[in-house]
Amino acid sequence: MSSDQTSIPPPEAELLLPSQDVVIYGIGLMGGSLALALRPHVKSITAIDPDEQTRALAQEFALFDQIYPYPPPVSISTSLIFLASPVRSNNHILQSLHAWHSNKAVVLDLGSTKSRTLKFMEELPARFDPVGGHPMCGKEKSGLEHASADLFNNAVFALCGLPRTSSHARALVTELVKTIQSQPLWIDPHTHDRWVAYTSHLPYLLATSLASVIPQETAPLAGPGYQSTTRLAESNLPMMLDIISTNRENILIALQETIQLLQVYHQQLESSSFDAFAESLSVGQVKRKKLLSSKHELPA
Repeated sequence: MSSDQTSIPPPEAELLLPSQDVVIYGIGLMGGSLALALRPHVKSITAIDPDEQTRALAQEFALFDQIYPYPPPVSISTSLIFLASPVRSNNHILQSLHAWHSNKAVVLDLGSTKSRTLKFMEELPARFDPVGGHPMCGKEKSGLEHASADLFNNAVFALCGLPRTSSHARALVTELVKTIQSQPLWIDPHTHDRWVAYTSHLPYLLATSLASVIPQETAPLAGPGYQSTTRLAESNLPMMLDIISTNRENILIALQETIQLLQVYHQQLESSSFDAFAESLSVGQVKRKKLLSSKHELPA
């Protein structure tokens, strides 16, 4: 090969998203936000949702090319499938996907836990090309009416491949994640579930417990500290129960570690060991700064 040929830069990879016909099962906060973010970048978007009021609201949004109940009355034949309902609902849909979707397609779920979901994905017929996904974003308020095209901006988007996941599926979902302004992080499902037990599920339980023990009479002095630390207590309860039930073992470990630390705090205060107490508190202060400073240093 001549030197002038080697100096020519390789052509950019052809974009995969513009040719995709998409179906989104579950058009609440997450599915609706995904549709808003993807609308300019894909060929078509079909919505499937079992809730009649949600489908009526979606009709008002004029966001989807077709809107169907579940199960859909027609066979769906899109090239990209998103499962954006609660985890156990996604797992149920995976078991029936072959009955209403007729052709080859990449399948990506958006559930908050991954290990069990990937087991169901492994059982899909060969025409499906599955990837587990979890965007690390959201709001306390659920529902399509709270959907936002910028929900995913700057969020880490965890991706879990299976042995059967093709290079095409990996390329497509990576392009998708970057298109909606998120940061892809490929991670194994067990590590994902262990990490989110600490960073997502434990904070919800602590916020809820704090909101539960504070007396109502303190309301006049419930300032920004109370509001910020208990914010997650307003999360959708059925959704959180669904998430917690599918990550029970990891959450129990995180809870036990927290209980042990609170007992240390209690003992130090009870004995007026304020020097030891200050040292214990400083550990959390230092660890928080270190964790947040490395938040965007994603592993390769």
